[in-house]
Parts: sequence; C-alpha cells; structure tokens
Amino acid sequence: MQENYQPQAIEQDVQKIWEDTGVFNVQPSESKEKYYCLSMFPYPSGKLHMGHVRNYTIGDVISRYQRMLGKNVMQPMGWDAFGLPAENAAMQHGVHPADWTYSNIDYMRDQLKQLGFGYDWNRELATCDPEYYRWEQWFFLKLLAKGMVYKKTAPVNWCPNDMTVLANEQVIDGCCWRCDTAVERKEIAQWFLKITAYADELLTSLDSLDGWPEQVKTMQANWIGRSEGVEMDFAVPDMEQPLRIYTTRPDTLMGVTYLAVAAEHPLALKAAENNADIQAFIEECKHTETAEAAMETMEKRGIDSGITALHPITGETVPVWIANFVLMSYGTGAVMSVPAHDQRDYEFAVKYGIAIKQVIFAANGDEDDCSEQAYTSKGVLKNSGAFDGLTSAQAFDQIAETLNNDGKGTRKVNFRLRDWGVSRQRYWGAPIPVIYCEDCGTVPVPEHDLPVTLPRDVVLDGSQSPLVAHPTFSHVDCPTCGKAARRETDTFDTFMESSWYFARFASNQGNSMLDATANHWLPVDHYIGGIEHAILHLLYARFYTKLLRDEGLLSCDEPFKRLLTQGMVLKDGTKMSKSKGNTVDPQGLIAQYGADTVRLFIMFAAPPEQSLEWSDSGVEGASRFLKRLWRQVYLHVEAGGAPVLLDKASLTDEQKTMRRHLHHAIQKVTHDMSVRIIFNTAIAANMELINTLSKFTDESDNGKAIRQEVLESIVLMLSPMVPHICHQLWLDLGHDNAVVNEQWVALDESALVQDSLDYMIQVNGKLRSKISVSASTSKDDIQTAALNDEHIVNFINGQPIKKVIVVANKLVNIVI
Repeated sequence: MQENYQPQAIEQDVQKIWEDTGVFNVQPSESKEKYYCLSMFPYPSGKLHMGHVRNYTIGDVISRYQRMLGKNVMQPMGWDAFGLPAENAAMQHGVHPADWTYSNIDYMRDQLKQLGFGYDWNRELATCDPEYYRWEQWFFLKLLAKGMVYKKTAPVNWCPNDMTVLANEQVIDGCCWRCDTAVERKEIAQWFLKITAYADELLTSLDSLDGWPEQVKTMQANWIGRSEGVEMDFAVPDMEQPLRIYTTRPDTLMGVTYLAVAAEHPLALKAAENNADIQAFIEECKHTETAEAAMETMEKRGIDSGITALHPITGETVPVWIANFVLMSYGTGAVMSVPAHDQRDYEFAVKYGIAIKQVIFAANGDEDDCSEQAYTSKGVLKNSGAFDGLTSAQAFDQIAETLNNDGKGTRKVNFRLRDWGVSRQRYWGAPIPVIYCEDCGTVPVPEHDLPVTLPRDVVLDGSQSPLVAHPTFSHVDCPTCGKAARRETDTFDTFMESSWYFARFASNQGNSMLDATANHWLPVDHYIGGIEHAILHLLYARFYTKLLRDEGLLSCDEPFKRLLTQGMVLKDGTKMSKSKGNTVDPQGLIAQYGADTVRLFIMFAAPPEQSLEWSDSGVEGASRFLKRLWRQVYLHVEAGGAPVLLDKASLTDEQKTMRRHLHHAIQKVTHDMSVRIIFNTAIAANMELINTLSKFTDESDNGKAIRQEVLESIVLMLSPMVPHICHQLWLDLGHDNAVVNEQWVALDESALVQDSLDYMIQVNGKLRSKISVSASTSKDDIQTAALNDEHIVNFINGQPIKKVIVVANKLVNIVI
C-alpha cells in the first residue's frame, strides 16, 4: 500500500474499472427490488457549476447507498438540450446551436465522469436529438386527435424591432433584453395543451405524494388554485351578450361599484370606435407585460368606457372601465370590482374617484369605514337589502340561490391554473408537427414523416424566427390533398422535453415512445432537484404522466415517489453566479484535491435541503480528513493487518467499548442515510469514529481484529460519499471484491449491550462525582450508590436531601 494518498491517480484508475466492467449499467431484474434514482438533468451550458455538483452528488450518494442495500439501482443521465441560450450563443460566437450544444455535452459529460457519478451511460439522451423529439411530436398528434390540444390567440410579450415573442424573463423594465425596444402586449395564435382538464386530479393526487416536501405540495396546490364561487351575468343594454364574471366573494356583490374589462375585450373595442382617448389607452396597454408578477406590481391604470351594465340583483347601472390589470386570457376578460373589500379595486377606485360602498362588517360589531384600505375579511352583511344580517357564508348561499333562480348566475368551481401554452417562436426547439392548408385546414404531419427536423442552414440574427425566414422549411405539400401548404414554424416550449424524459430513460429507447420496461422502473423512487422547479416543471411532468397513462403508455399515476429539493450553493452569503463573479470552478478543485474531496465537502457542509455556504477552509478540512483515513489504514496494513478473526468471547472492557462506539456509529449512519436523508451527520459520525480509533492502542490479536472491523466499516459507510478512495482502501484491507459491489455494513446489536454504565452525579445541577454500576442495577440501587459515594457524602455534609432524580443510563441529580 502506498504511504501517501494520491487522489488523482486513484480516481482515474477506479473510474476506468467502473467503465470497463459496466458496473452501473442495469436491466430489469426479477430477483432484486428496483430503485430508480434521478437527478434533474442539466442544460448543457458549457461547464458544471457547484449547484450541479451538489445536485448530482446527492443523487449519487443515494444511489450507491440503495445499491449497497441489495437493490437493482438505475441512475441515468442526459441533457435538457433545447432552449434559447443556444441561439444566443450562436449569435454571439458565430457557431451553430447544434454544434455549440453537442460540444458542451461532450465537455460536461467528461466532468461528470471525473466526479465519479455512477450513471448508466447506456441510457444517455439529449432532447435535441431527433430520435428523442420525434416521439414528442408523435404524442402531440395523438393528443391533437383526442382534442387535448388546441390553438387560439393569446397575449404575449412582443418585441416589434426583433419581430419575436419574448419570454417573461427576457423583458427587463418593460423593454426587450436584446435591443431595449419597448415591449408590446400582442395577441398571436398559439398552441395549448388542456392541462385544466386534469386540474382536479392534479390537485387531489397531491395527497398521495407522502414523500414530497409539504412546501412543494402547497406551492403546487396554490398554483392550481381551486376555488368555489359564482359565475354571474351583468346585462349590457343594447348588447346581445352580457358581461360574464366569476367571483369567489358573492357576499360582496351588493358592494360592486364598477366592472373592469381587458383592453382586448370586445366591449372595450366597441367603446374605442369613436373615442380617441380610449383608442390611445388600448394602444398603451399593448406595451404592458403579460407576466403575472409584473401585472401584480405595475401601476394600475384605466379609463371609463362610457358603457354601463346592470347589476344582476338591484338592476342599478354599473360603469364599465377598461383596465390594464385585466387580461383576456384569464377567465372571461371581465371582473366585478368591489373597492371596499378588495385592495386592488380600492386603490383603483381612489385613483379615479369611483364610489366605495362597504357591505361587509366585522362580526364582533367593530366598525371599519374603509377610509384607508379595503376591509378584506369575511363578516356580516349590511347595506345589502334583503341580505342584511347574514354572515358571509350564509350570503354566499342565498345570493347564489337568488341568481340561479333568476337565471343570472350559477355556482361554479374554478381553477387558477390556465392551459399550458407550448408554442415558441424560436429555432432551437422541436418543430410542432402540423401543416396548414387553405382547403383542408390544420393537418397533422403523417406519422411516417416524423420527425419533422430542424434545417441546419438558418440565419440567426435575432430579427425574426429563423424558421419563418428560412426559404424552404415552411413550404410543403398538404398530405391530404397534395396542394401547396404551409408548415408550422413555431417550436415546442422546452418544458415539453423535460416533462417525459424520466420515462424515456426508463425505456429501452427502441422504435416506440415507451416500452414495457418503463412500467418496471417507474415511478422514480427518488427525484432530486432545485426548489426553483417546484411548480412548473414538476406540475407539467405530473400532467404528462397522466396523459401517457391515459394513452396506455404508462401504468403509474404520478412520476416521482419521493422528492428532495436541495438548497442553493452560496458564497459570501449570495448565490453563486457568473454575473456576481463569485463562482468556484469544480474542475480546478478536482485537479487540486481530487473528486472525493469535493464530494465530501459538498455532503458535509450542510444538510441537502439547506443552503450551503462555500468555504475554502472547509474544502481543506475535507482533504485533511481523507488523508487521516488513508493514514489510519496504512498504519494498520503496515502493522500486518488483522492476523486472526475476532474472538468475541474474550473481549476486554476497552475492546467492548471500542466495538460499542463502532456499532453506535453504524446505527446512527444507517438511520441518517435511510430515514433522515441527511449526510453531514453521517459523515460526522465517521469522523468521530476515526478520532476514537486513533486513541485505541490495543495491539493484541483481538485489538487488531477490532481495528480491522472499524476500518472496514468506515470504508463501507463512506463509500457512497467518497467512492474512489474507498475502492482502493477496501482492496488494501485485504478484499478481492470491489467495494461498489459490497453490501451495507451490518449492525451487531450485541455490541451495543453494556456490562456496566457510567452515571454522572450532580448536586443541585452541578457535577460532583461519577460512579460505574452494572447495566442491570435497579433505579433504587443506583440512587443508593450515588448517595453513598464518598465524594457526595463529603460534599453534602449532612444537609437535608429534598429529592433524588435518576435519569436512566445518564445521571443522578441530588437536590439539597
């Protein structure tokens, strides 16, 4: 055995052994329980960052531990490879998005291998590979045939200079991030998936996700946003269609003082026909962002349409305003406004001098005149005619019944969730497989023509969608009638690819979207990723799983049994980012310290779900610990190792104590790894065990055998975290098999049994002495022994004893 720890040489050799033997390549097994561990796959941006390293180290530790429990573990890896950054890089560096992406994949794959992650690389996939997205196109057409896909106009962020749609994150202070042109709100035709058809199931099945953090389930439930309310009509004189609104607070109906409609609403457009001010306001609204967060914080502005509607109960006229905070894509594009009981409505009414009528008051009789803010709590009705004196709950029922009897409203369950818009006006994405024919309408691309692939010869200058500008891509013959037609030039939202990749990993990836092996592996047993994906990615993945189930391609209802959302990696208290210049390059650390040191620090610095503060001294500390471990094994091996097997029948008290420390550590580490999923405490237990072993100087045959047992156990317990060094140390300790194929260390319950117990003796809470008694000694005898201890007798010196408290296995407290 080498005297000094040389991580780089060891790690390269071990990684080659893993690759040559294909130790992590798996197939379904009838004899072993399956375990599918998956970390959210990365976007191939060019280099791994510490957030990646933490995510994938957590997943690898879990995978290796489950493997040691005897399970058939699958841990795949791939690349979320489509997306706008590749187009930006293409424009910046003059390289094709495909070349940029695949070059990054090659580099990052090598980095992952250097970190020793136990992936089944035979299952690797990249979502930009036509063989992957052809099945996405195929499934889209299945959904289209079932009516689960539709196209409609919807508001988007539009840059008039670049002639392109912008994602919400590309709008900065109301302007295009690229050219700084003011962004417009524009209605364009887009494709949608009917996720709202599954809203109820997506909400109720959250209850089955026992392995998910409550925080994430709450975030999803709030995003789905089930509400019970009343849908009602406000008639508009001289118009055939009433204004239909939905409210969860029908108890406030008698306090309505205005209605608000979107700038795109037909009523708003009618009001603008002969009114230049309204026309100007509608034009101004086109320059408003569509992001919900932006809508919440922007200045609320509006204009009186000059049109009035009729209150559905009183028949009184209610003015209709056009407001920038109402979108046509949300509900009916019209809302009822009750300034006294909604803060947004209140601020708008104060700004424009609209009446504020309070109809809800505190049940305890306290008066609140709404002079400074809206009264948003529920209570008792006043100023509401026949409904006066009712509680909000009673009024909900009676107002709903009145509206229903008059044919002006009905109870309705609504969801905050909106259908998923999957169209993107970009190049680097999966083409949407439909064709538009003047005679035949919207025609699906025939299955034998899939995949619809991206042309390579495109110009990426940011001025418009490269597929629209391409000379031939959109020109195609109609597959139905043969006439000249037009191909769809939108591409899929990249969430489409990440919503089913976990199922493709689990399949043999043959000539079908999924095969029977997907049902063997799914659902994923443990899914690891950042909390930033808690809503959209996880919601879309759950939705897609239900779509695949209903198409007969999967048998599970939910994709992920257990979810771990790891915390961020911070430096100097802020998240690591290139823009802040506080990133740490894992490649440099691997070169300096070795991958195991990086892995150990990442796992030791903080529990997985908490933020991790980067520490250079912490990395140094991890390196020193591995050197100490190596040194302990080296000294033991050089001394001849363990010449004989342990003779448990002849153990001395010191030997029993050392073994008890060992098996207490095994008990704790096993609990931390399997139940708590907290690795820093498991590592700490091993560090403490090494410290204890370093003080164990017994050189008898049993002493050496115990040292062998302790070192073997430490190597087994640490092997999921630091697999390279443990591979070598396991061999140095005399084993022929690779540690990666070993079972988890066994707990010897008998080693935990103590012949004698030490009790600290306190007097009035202060330590005064210590006694050792047989483990079978009764509580009364322990008390007697404590009171008779000569140090205690001298200290008490005849003072009266008020009481004696015996804490089992720990201490005796005497109160005088």
